[in-house]
Amino acid sequence: METSPRKRREDQQSIQSNEPKTTSLQKEVGLLSGICIIVGTIIGSGIFISPKSVLSNTEAVGPCLIIWAACGILATLGALCFAELGTMITKSGGEYPYLMEAFGPIPAYLFSWTSLFIIKPSSFAIICLSFAEYASAPFYAGCQPPVAVVKCLAAAAILVITTVNALSVRLGSYVQNVFTAAKLVIVAIIIISGLVLLAQGNTKNFENSFEGTKLSVGAISLAFYNGLWAYDGWNQLNYITEELRNPFRNLPLAIIIGIPLVTGCYILMNVSYFTVMTATELLQSQAVAVTFGDRVLYPASWVVPLFVAFSTIGAANGTCFTAGRLVYVAGREGHMLKVLSYISVRRLTPAPAIIFYGIIATIYIIPGDINSLVNYFSFAAWMFYGLTVLGLIVMRFTRKDLERPIKVPIFIPILVTLISVFLVLAPIISKPEWEYLYCMLFILSGTVFYFLFVHYKFGWAQKISKPVTMHLQMLMEVVPAEEAPE
Repeated sequence: METSPRKRREDQQSIQSNEPKTTSLQKEVGLLSGICIIVGTIIGSGIFISPKSVLSNTEAVGPCLIIWAACGILATLGALCFAELGTMITKSGGEYPYLMEAFGPIPAYLFSWTSLFIIKPSSFAIICLSFAEYASAPFYAGCQPPVAVVKCLAAAAILVITTVNALSVRLGSYVQNVFTAAKLVIVAIIIISGLVLLAQGNTKNFENSFEGTKLSVGAISLAFYNGLWAYDGWNQLNYITEELRNPFRNLPLAIIIGIPLVTGCYILMNVSYFTVMTATELLQSQAVAVTFGDRVLYPASWVVPLFVAFSTIGAANGTCFTAGRLVYVAGREGHMLKVLSYISVRRLTPAPAIIFYGIIATIYIIPGDINSLVNYFSFAAWMFYGLTVLGLIVMRFTRKDLERPIKVPIFIPILVTLISVFLVLAPIISKPEWEYLYCMLFILSGTVFYFLFVHYKFGWAQKISKPVTMHLQMLMEVVPAEEAPE
């Protein structure tokens, strides 16, 4: 019997996954479903907090809308690069196996380290702070909610979400399903209201839309940081490859259709804001969507903060659900304390990993605000996005033997890499901030842990970690995954 090309690809002794083929995910996701997954994954809390920050760096309506469009284009190009990587290297783990193949174990480990301690928990903290700002805004009409109130509310949100996900996988999934619908409802309400206002002739704020623009290299990069935060999730799109019907056709199509669709939604939402607020009024608003609701939907304006809060809680829950598993895998692979790979005896959830993740996110809330955390997150994230896409370019020359079912034109990864370099270096050069130094030092400190615990496995380091693991195991009633009850 003739062997199919797909079977031959699976049998190749290469970096493409050598895991047993005894079970596989069903190919149930078509093109339309793939587009819906992309839209649902990307739209979260960002569009409700980033408009103010993007505008503060561009200082005018016209450049602000251009930045939103440019961020969508960059996210699309980056997602296409990751689609090539995901179909070329079929191992799970996101950027980790791509960096491992292109540059070796140290950059790959530093990505894992940075994801665990910077990218994922800071993202969780930003979303919960966004929830806290929108949830508290109706109670402090016309003034800024006290910082202590916002941070306590955000910490409470982290505690509740962490508890829900540590107690039950099913409960966490149920919360996710309920709140996912909320964000689509509020996006539709804002866009439709804005289009109605435009049709009624509310275009005054778009006149002379480039007047007063004072752009600098640093301001553009910070505007991109805040805009790209709203598109976060574009790099996860290649994870649906195994469940897509005809993935080598539908994956790039889903990206090309899905992310521009999100871009259109984001631009229309910003246009809606500007139909009722001048640039100055938007910058003075404590919560942009709440101000929009007060001016357009009164007396039903309470709908906006309620649904935005639902949307942010749903995004935070999804972040906690997935990032908790990342910590769990890191513990299982020996990159973190072994106890983080343990399963709760009673709940059958990776409770230690989820609790660890919640603690780190809470620590970020204490000294940070949304803008500083977004800069901190984006600096670290785009350093590794750029490095990963650079790896794609490197492997075009070093691994010519690998099959590439999806192959993007070489100028796309080159462009994405150059933009990533700009995004990382421009803020440091034009407006140095402490968070960039802290972030860089923390990333580099990962090399110490790599050599102590992973590469050399020094005996004294293992002796220190073993009693900690044993104590936590007894305290939290957890066991290794292989010992967990069915």
